[in-house]
Amino acid sequence: MEVLNFIFRLGVVFAIFGFLWGMIDIGLRLLTASRPRKLAETYIIKGVKYLLLADVTFLFCLGDLDKHMIVSYQVVLGGIVLLMYFVGKLQNSQNRMAVFKMMGRNIPQVTRLSFNMKAEIAVISGSLILFGILWFYPWLATNAASRWFHESILSIEDAFFFGFIFKIIGFFFILSMLFKLAGGLTFLLNGGKTPTPNNGIDEGDNCGNDDFDDFEEVN
Repeated sequence: MEVLNFIFRLGVVFAIFGFLWGMIDIGLRLLTASRPRKLAETYIIKGVKYLLLADVTFLFCLGDLDKHMIVSYQVVLGGIVLLMYFVGKLQNSQNRMAVFKMMGRNIPQVTRLSFNMKAEIAVISGSLILFGILWFYPWLATNAASRWFHESILSIEDAFFFGFIFKIIGFFFILSMLFKLAGGLTFLLNGGKTPTPNNGIDEGDNCGNDDFDDFEEVN
């Protein structure tokens, strides 16, 4: 039960972080007069976002923020959940690009070129490496940017109306994690064979991935 509560908490944290980052991204777009972003610019911004998310996630895995008291099982679980979250985002990006390719010339060139698999893997890997480094140097996690996000997330979480909304998102987040774990176990039990569409697992997994695009920018 404690594990499920922690995953639920991370779901709320991820949702509020996405909302806050969405506000920051809107400001960045206004500063650049809403001009189309180049591929390098897109992944620099995404890299900063993912690194901050890894940092903030680590802060919520600490038992005491000021004393940098590490709760081992929470850090391990937080890393696994963070990995699954990033993989879900990668799958969503791949699915969007597959749709863009099917639509062909109806999609602007800049939109079709806004995805790069190597860059996606690089920003995800860098963020996970940072999360691992913070285990050994937890004091690095308590910087000005991560503390601002941490305090802002706690404030929004405690707010009655907005807190309730994000708790609902957290509920769907934990359902998504359970769907993914069930899908992974089924994959292993089937000897590495992909489940057939008729068993409903693929549909459940796709529903889980879509739950967290509410505040994700569409590049």
